[in-house]
Amino acid sequence: MSDPLIFNFFSMNTANHMFHGMWRHPGNQSIDYNNLEYWVKLCQLMERGGFDNLFCADVIGIDPAFRGSEEIYCKEAVQFPVNDASTLISALIGATETFGLSFTSSIIQEHPFNFARRVSTMDHLSKGRIGWNIVTGASINAHQNFGAAHQTKHDERYAWADEYMEVLYKLWEGSWEEDAFLRDRDRGIFSDHRKVHRINHEGKRYKVRGPHTPSPSPQRTPTLFQAGASSTGRAFAARHAEGTFIVAVSPQSARKLVKETNQLVEQYGRKKGDLKYIQGLSFVVGSTEEEAQRLAREWDEYNSVEGAMAHISRDINIDLGSMDPSTPVSSVNIEGLRGIVTLVEDAMPGKVVTIGDVGQVFARNTRVIGTPESIADTLEVWRDAGIDGINVVYQTSPRSFVDFIEHVMPVLRKRGLAREAEVKPATLRERMFPGRGPRLNERHPAAQYRPGGPKHRLAPLGHPTGPETLTAEVIP
Repeated sequence: MSDPLIFNFFSMNTANHMFHGMWRHPGNQSIDYNNLEYWVKLCQLMERGGFDNLFCADVIGIDPAFRGSEEIYCKEAVQFPVNDASTLISALIGATETFGLSFTSSIIQEHPFNFARRVSTMDHLSKGRIGWNIVTGASINAHQNFGAAHQTKHDERYAWADEYMEVLYKLWEGSWEEDAFLRDRDRGIFSDHRKVHRINHEGKRYKVRGPHTPSPSPQRTPTLFQAGASSTGRAFAARHAEGTFIVAVSPQSARKLVKETNQLVEQYGRKKGDLKYIQGLSFVVGSTEEEAQRLAREWDEYNSVEGAMAHISRDINIDLGSMDPSTPVSSVNIEGLRGIVTLVEDAMPGKVVTIGDVGQVFARNTRVIGTPESIADTLEVWRDAGIDGINVVYQTSPRSFVDFIEHVMPVLRKRGLAREAEVKPATLRERMFPGRGPRLNERHPAAQYRPGGPKHRLAPLGHPTGPETLTAEVIP
């Protein structure tokens, strides 16, 4: 029997996340995103309701990406203004008990040594409930905000990310041996310096001596997510991620994506099941189909198709607002992000998909409208297509979540599609992979950097050979 689906509360520390224009709805409390009380109440609602994890997305720049201007991003709150995701996650640790807390952070925005240190601290304080969504920073303005004159090329960003991950794995997995952290009052030994290692990393972008200053946290490495839709991004997910966020436009396209990506997972020495597929869906719930359709029409009055197009324009680095709406999507050459074009084409099989279709597809195509029973039927189809979890996207907050928790979740539990609301405290990794324990498995590339692993060639503190040990050994 399949495991229950993973349910993520998908949001961003901003007024408007995915359904642009909905911040104007009088019942939408997401406009209070600057208020911690709003987030605490919402996360406690999700925790009680049986959700597994908050996935907090993030962006770190605003580009003149739609009609050559930033105007629509400010006017319609298209993921702007936006607050830091990790700060919010830290503030929510003490307000939750079993709920996973995951945030987005780009490799361009923080040095890996400090990032590793901060994440380990969060993992300690949360008792192992932290997840990280790895992004490479597609926004031009994001690169400019961190001192770069130009945006790093797509494939080069992923090469950069590979080194970033190598540094983190050395710190999280290799710097401390399992029995180095003693806290032995009788012998007066807090940590055994012989079992704490400098990492002595020297690479193209980073030189990091180490050691990792926090002791090993419950998960050591946080639960790892990734959302790249390009072939390079999917290969990166197959190597490094434990969960990948997808926005397939149908169960059929999801099945194809899962099959192809699982082949990559196995090529990198991992197994099917090591990578969970989490589909983004939104829900409009009614006691009858007619009621659900009426509510969907009411909400549609607030939706901004131009806002959706501005969002996509930023993500794919091409100004859809400056293009003829009748231009076929297939004729647009978008470096490294062909995946998003494929999604649009898959949504309208047999039709020549135009630029004008794009906003409609992404505003409405992954929305499920119906009764609790029909929604459960739909989720069964998604699960059978290979989907392991759902990023639940809201249109109005908290109503979208309240309706789902109160009316859909009980039906899902009866069908084995959702776990019981009351869960025992566990790390996020244990919630994602029941029965596997809190640490990355031995097939993950991070395991190679553990003591005894093929890439653990690190010097313990107090190494007698002196300063020359600071020179890194090149690892093939």
